[in-house]
Amino acid sequence: MRAMGDLVMFLRGSVATNDGTKLPHDTVVERVCNSNIRQQVYASANGSFSMELGSRTSPVVDASADGGTRYDRFDRSGNQTSGMGIPRTELANCELRVSLSGFRSDTVTLIARDSFAGTMDVGSIVVERIAKIEDMTISATPYKAPKDARKAYEKGLAAKKANKLALARECFEKAVKIYPKFANAWFLLGNVLQQENQNVAARDAYARASAADVKFLPPYLALSSFAFRERDWNELLKLTSHILELDTLNYSRVKGYIVDLDSFDYAEAYFFNSVANFNLDRIEEAEKSAHKAASLDVRPRFPQIHLLLAEIYTSKKDAPHAITELQIYLDQVPNATNARQVRERLLSLQASGANPLEPPNMNQTDRP
Repeated sequence: MRAMGDLVMFLRGSVATNDGTKLPHDTVVERVCNSNIRQQVYASANGSFSMELGSRTSPVVDASADGGTRYDRFDRSGNQTSGMGIPRTELANCELRVSLSGFRSDTVTLIARDSFAGTMDVGSIVVERIAKIEDMTISATPYKAPKDARKAYEKGLAAKKANKLALARECFEKAVKIYPKFANAWFLLGNVLQQENQNVAARDAYARASAADVKFLPPYLALSSFAFRERDWNELLKLTSHILELDTLNYSRVKGYIVDLDSFDYAEAYFFNSVANFNLDRIEEAEKSAHKAASLDVRPRFPQIHLLLAEIYTSKKDAPHAITELQIYLDQVPNATNARQVRERLLSLQASGANPLEPPNMNQTDRP
């Protein structure tokens, strides 16, 4: 049996901002090994965190260092043990970082760090604040807007939160009248207009928001939704490509499954991008974006991603993978309105003699 001194059971440390301000409540610390996110825990209100390694009950993507071997599951008598701990040498390829919308994080490597009694103290992880306000990813225009425009905008935010749509619309309209380049106000005006079923006006507001700040991504996603409904695949590809080219949070370089806590939905952006590529016969690009969408959609909110992947695999004459994707879809939304048709399609593929290459992941949470 491996000596307890060789195993690290807890990583402990703290998260702090570079300017000394208070951390948001949704601060997440991630353990990344060989470029894959293996574990995530929330920091406490004061920034401290404790990450339990190798436990079957800890909040993890994968509690092992490399996604493979677990240690100390059984003692010499054959009795099952707690399964806690990862060999210190296996943590050499791991690092800790913070995932927090609106902040940029330092990374802390775990190589050559000592542990005491199974606990490794990693010190502080420092995060740097990026300019961001409510509902934004990310525009600096509120800080450039005149005081009266900002005041109207803030009043509009409060009214929108209270579901006073008429007042919110009036406030946002006042804000953009004072400051026509107020991208945030244009975007939220579009939100309110869309809630009021004024879709033409909403689309115009989103377009004005995107023109005011090309790096401000939410209006591009809203316009993508319009293009998707209208089946305008070229426009959908153009809009989503703009979003993914900026990719401010580097999602294109993340491997594996991650929890996305930002209000901006990259899973939806990748899904729309995949649909556009598929309908334009760009199958390889469609497959890449669909897989990225699935890796981001861990809650899940877009089970139709798996229907799209099934279509992609069918077009590539890959029935086993198509079957797997249909099974994942039915596992996530067994009572979907199209469930009967999907089951018929699944039976048809299975009757052709194809089988899934591996059982689908049955541990995902069903969509509400």
